[in-house]
Amino acid sequence: MKLILTLLLFVCLPQAEQRILWHESRKLQWSDFRGTPESNSPFAAITNTGVEFGYSYTMNNGEIEVTFTISSFFNPSESWYFPHLADDHILRHEQAHFDISELHARILRKRLSEKRFTKNIKNEIHTIYNKVEQQRKSMQRRFDAETDHSQNVKKEAFWEAYIAKQLMLYDKWKQ
Repeated sequence: MKLILTLLLFVCLPQAEQRILWHESRKLQWSDFRGTPESNSPFAAITNTGVEFGYSYTMNNGEIEVTFTISSFFNPSESWYFPHLADDHILRHEQAHFDISELHARILRKRLSEKRFTKNIKNEIHTIYNKVEQQRKSMQRRFDAETDHSQNVKKEAFWEAYIAKQLMLYDKWKQ
């Protein structure tokens, strides 16, 4: 089983090369947004981010050992902006979306590292991932709703500070 999962991760590597992985010293730039804008969109920009993971495990004498890789990514080809509407404020909003994905990558690392797995490991891992992914998507929607897609400057400042604080709280689980 370990061999099969490792091979699946290898097959996915070419796609991962197109993505930008989150790193605290690397902030998004408008040149990272390479998708084609949707002409009828009411938004200045769209950011496509997510959390991907892979895992393998072994069972020896009833002991389960799990290794996993988790990363948050930005997908340039699915992210776009209207240059005439682009400014630093909107770019910070889009960066916050990326940061929310990183926060949930850390939450996933924490939950998986603390879990004592049983022989039902595949279901347990996927249940944890699906719950964290649902929370990530929910937070992304709340962020946009409460900031009115970056238009509410006061709420935007609140959210940026909140996300930064959450990242610090989960600093132990950064990659």
